Amino acid sequence: MSAFLKHIVILNFIVFSTLVLAQNNNVFNNQNTRFTVRGSVVESDTRNAIPGVNIEVNGGGYTTTDMSGDFKIEVQLGDELTIRSKDFETVYYTIKSNERIEVRVEKNQDDKVLFRSSKRLRSNPETFKSLIDSAEAYLKKDAQKSIRFITEALSESSSSKEKSLVYDVLGDVYMQLKQYDLAVSNYRTSIQNTETNDTSLKLAQAYKLNKNYQESLQMYLALNKSNLSNWQLVSLHEGLGDVYLLTKNFDASIAAYKEGLAVAQKHLITPKITDLNSKIAQVYGVKGDAEQAKGFFSKSLQLANTENKKRAVSEKLRVADFQNEISDYSEEIQLRKEALSTISEIETDSVFDNESPLTPQNQNYKIGKAYASQGDVGNAITYLEKSIVEAESKRDLIVKKEATRKLSEVYENAEDYKKSLQAFQDYVDLVDQVYAEKEKEISQAARFSRELTTKQNRITSLESDRELSESKYQLTNEQSKRQTLIIYSLIGGVLLLLLTAFLMYKYIKQQRLANNLLALKSLRSQMNPHFIFNALNSVNSFIASNDERTANKYLTDFSLLMRAVLENSEQDFIPLEKEIKLLELYTKLEHFRFKDKFDYNIKVDENIKINDFLIPPMLLQPYIENAVWHGLRYKKTKGQLEIGITQTKANEISISITDDGIGREKSIALKTEHQQKQNSKGMGNIKKRVSILNTMYKDKVDVAISDFKKDGDTGTQVIVTLKKINMLKN
Repeated sequence: MSAFLKHIVILNFIVFSTLVLAQNNNVFNNQNTRFTVRGSVVESDTRNAIPGVNIEVNGGGYTTTDMSGDFKIEVQLGDELTIRSKDFETVYYTIKSNERIEVRVEKNQDDKVLFRSSKRLRSNPETFKSLIDSAEAYLKKDAQKSIRFITEALSESSSSKEKSLVYDVLGDVYMQLKQYDLAVSNYRTSIQNTETNDTSLKLAQAYKLNKNYQESLQMYLALNKSNLSNWQLVSLHEGLGDVYLLTKNFDASIAAYKEGLAVAQKHLITPKITDLNSKIAQVYGVKGDAEQAKGFFSKSLQLANTENKKRAVSEKLRVADFQNEISDYSEEIQLRKEALSTISEIETDSVFDNESPLTPQNQNYKIGKAYASQGDVGNAITYLEKSIVEAESKRDLIVKKEATRKLSEVYENAEDYKKSLQAFQDYVDLVDQVYAEKEKEISQAARFSRELTTKQNRITSLESDRELSESKYQLTNEQSKRQTLIIYSLIGGVLLLLLTAFLMYKYIKQQRLANNLLALKSLRSQMNPHFIFNALNSVNSFIASNDERTANKYLTDFSLLMRAVLENSEQDFIPLEKEIKLLELYTKLEHFRFKDKFDYNIKVDENIKINDFLIPPMLLQPYIENAVWHGLRYKKTKGQLEIGITQTKANEISISITDDGIGREKSIALKTEHQQKQNSKGMGNIKKRVSILNTMYKDKVDVAISDFKKDGDTGTQVIVTLKKINMLKN
């Protein structure tokens, strides 16, 4: 297959069943069963095999197609296969059975990249160089301004070498912006004009960061080592080691790093000697060879201390992370404390953003965590509080949130429930703030992505216009060829429009998913304060009646419930078993307060495999709360609350919440105007959650509320129908 072969994005999956359907259903009834799926990637028309295609599973598995185009990989039902190659668009496929998969790729004609020398004269030969220098100067400071200079430089370019330089710098800009797919495209364009070792190394690096691992390996291995400088040769071996590590080929990774280390030591390339010792140590750590890892980390740490302070402290923190992984907390704490003192020295000369590990709040938080792991509550609290103060001054919401959450856990372990509850309440407030900040960031990222797309299209359009103009100039006397060029330009325009439409569709789909996820998080976060408020009112009533022992017992159970709710607060769905435990604990707390008002019974059908079903967290609790607070509480005689879970179909269960309270009509009549608004808002919140989840997961939850008459009272019955959910992200 040609090195410049391109493919249209038309991929057909042909599924060959290897088992009878009934046997399939029996063997793969358990979604967690792992099995091997086989497949192949071939050209549609010739049936020629396509080797070296990256095959990756979202659970972490990785392989490539062999020379026959075949592959096999271990998966489980619901896994997503990513089939990626530089020669066709990335394909995503969801595993539904032990089927054999065939990917057919339709081949298009080779793209011709023709850069003819322009015959126009530039008014100033230095203009192009000045624009390129400006673009490189603003590369890290202001990407948009850098792209503007690149666009102008492209219009001034008059040779393939100059065009190559333009696209090389543009690739650097996109690497800085972490837009690795765009970086790959521009580096390839640069190489098509003039191939250089420096750009080839950059392209290999961009392929790696874009997870095109096989293409990255091919680029590194294709380079002629005899033509590389010493620094480039070290970079090549380092890059190979990185890719082998990412593809879990640890022995090859270590071998590549050691080859690079030998070159760096021979030619005294000190920064690379430090880096490679550190990377070798990390691979040994991943392999579980702690002694080898310690030896290489010791070397990298000694070498880093001979360099500048920033490099030294970075390596020290890398070693501290390793000590944490092997549970050597004392050594970790010592290293982080040394790093803190160095950070305070270099902070006056350097500015670190909040994402950098070189921040006091980050290190104080990790020291606090290490002390907590040792059981040293006093020091853990001290450093966690330092972290919170530092994070507050630096407006680092992420570290502040995590440090506050850890502080709540430490206080809870120390049985200081009052401070634990206060820290938890602070944590809930911080979660809301983080959500708000993330929503802003998503909006800004979407706007910036649109701007980048516009600029890239402008550059592409400019280059197309230049090529068209130059072709017209050269082919003025060749009418037939000019007509052919126009036809090709129209085809290119249609393809560009199709590509733009596809990107817009993909963007809209991703934006819609992001909006749904944000809405779910927002709705979940609105439920917790209301739930906590009601529970704290219960504690208050016990305290008011001087029943301190009962209040303490209630608060202990309440803290357990809060911790469980917090653990599930980030999930769209949780196992039914967890939800049942939450309901048992919550109902127990409500009965604890209103013993004279009702008894309750929770009955789960023994035939139900509760681990097979998922449910939105905190979905049932508001209905139980309504039954107790608005139905049973006002009943003159002692009532009964029944919670039943039965299986109605093989993939469907029914959850009933039944009370013989005063009924919805009387309850509404007793409520104040404020209470009616609050209840309406709470029920509306649940309806919105169910609606969004059903949109995302195809109608898996249904809720029906009706009256339930028993012995003269009009009670209420809530029926929640829940279907099995296949948790796949589209």
